[in-house]
Amino acid sequence: MTRGFVLGKFMPPHGGHQLLCETARALVDELTILVCWLPDDPIPGALRLGWMRELFPDCRVLGHDAVVPQQPEEHPDFWSIWHDIIVAAHPEPVDIVFASEPYGARLAYDLGARFVPVDPDRDGAAVSGSAVRADPWQHWDHLPPPVRGHYARTICLHGPESTGKSTLARQLAQHFATAFVPEYGRTWCATFGNDLVRDDLRLIARAQDAMANSLRRRCNRRLILDTDPLMTAAWSEMMLGAHDPWFDRWDEPADLYLLLDIDLPWVDDGTRLFGAPADRRRFFDLCVRQLDRRGVRWAMVSGIGDARRDHALEAISHAGL
Repeated sequence: MTRGFVLGKFMPPHGGHQLLCETARALVDELTILVCWLPDDPIPGALRLGWMRELFPDCRVLGHDAVVPQQPEEHPDFWSIWHDIIVAAHPEPVDIVFASEPYGARLAYDLGARFVPVDPDRDGAAVSGSAVRADPWQHWDHLPPPVRGHYARTICLHGPESTGKSTLARQLAQHFATAFVPEYGRTWCATFGNDLVRDDLRLIARAQDAMANSLRRRCNRRLILDTDPLMTAAWSEMMLGAHDPWFDRWDEPADLYLLLDIDLPWVDDGTRLFGAPADRRRFFDLCVRQLDRRGVRWAMVSGIGDARRDHALEAISHAGL
């Protein structure tokens, strides 16, 4: 039985950490990964611990959150402190310490283990945690799916039916070479009809959110949402005539909402309901109310054809996304 050990902050986990841990896992029978953090770290330690457990499910991934010195010059007993931390986390003998940094050799010596360096010159994965934190989009290719989900930005199309949301979602996804989340409500109504009750609308909102959470991990920096639960809440008010407080518990708003104007003609496609001018205006006002009551960032998008797409791109650029 050969036991390996890896220590790090993984703030956040990136391709270099994957190279380190995957190499270590292949060379031992059991690998323990210790994720360390301090209270004021820019990325919460518990979040990083969860990421590492997801990335390395066949390893023993542990967390350490005590406030201890981080560099040898901070405390005269630095090495003995960390020796005790590691022994407490890994009471069995450590056979191999894996690291990309020189400190691994000293830790291995103190533990009576062998030191195996992995990519110390960063030739295999030219990235660092500080570089990722400074500009995560620049280093997107080095980020594993859980971390991509953290740094992805969502742009949600909002507005009544027949305002071009689905068309614009595809255009924006193509422009940014990314994914978009289709409107689940359309799928539901095409399958079961338009006679929706409260529980149907709640399920539609949950399914919409679940798809967004899934695709956020696989998108290219930005994720385009055809709609989200705020739009479903507006639908709920429009169809049922009353605000459903269930939607108030949802609290994962997009980074930017693009409210599509009702300047396009209403087209009956078999799933749409509110084509009368007064109904369209009322629906539009409900959509605005949802955005304002939540205090989210939003911009109006109008125009016909390419102008509508161009106005959307201008709003995204102005928002810094």
